[in-house]
Amino acid sequence: MTPSRHLVSSGSPLEPEIGFSRAVRTGPYVCVAGTAPIAPGGGTAGPGDVYAQSVRCLDIAEQALREAGATLADVVRTRVMLVDITRWPEAARAHGERFAGVRPACTFVEVSRFIDPEWLVEIEVDAIRDSLVEERITAVAPVTASGQAPYDG
Repeated sequence: MTPSRHLVSSGSPLEPEIGFSRAVRTGPYVCVAGTAPIAPGGGTAGPGDVYAQSVRCLDIAEQALREAGATLADVVRTRVMLVDITRWPEAARAHGERFAGVRPACTFVEVSRFIDPEWLVEIEVDAIRDSLVEERITAVAPVTASGQAPYDG
């Protein structure tokens, strides 16, 4: 049986033209596309400010997760793309504020540019929302008294 597919729209008129969704949930998996710092009324949020743009990207991603039935606590992987990798601490600050307790796998990469030259960052988010998966992970990766899973690699 194929899992159902739930598409989350951002309302962008480019979605049908390009053929994408803000997020897609298939079974327990939720993938949020590269999320740009679009201000609520249009334009770019926080021009010139990597931290403010990262916060806005995460706000948009969090809303898409909610619409797909997931939360930030379900996030297992993030990708932070920056046009200037030397500014990674600014994006990392915003990421850490949202994910300090979740600690997903995270990758920071530098890209040459985005569609809009004012965008300094885009963020992708992947989540798994399934109680059976969560129970299996807990059973396979016990946590030590310090709150850390033991490392055996």
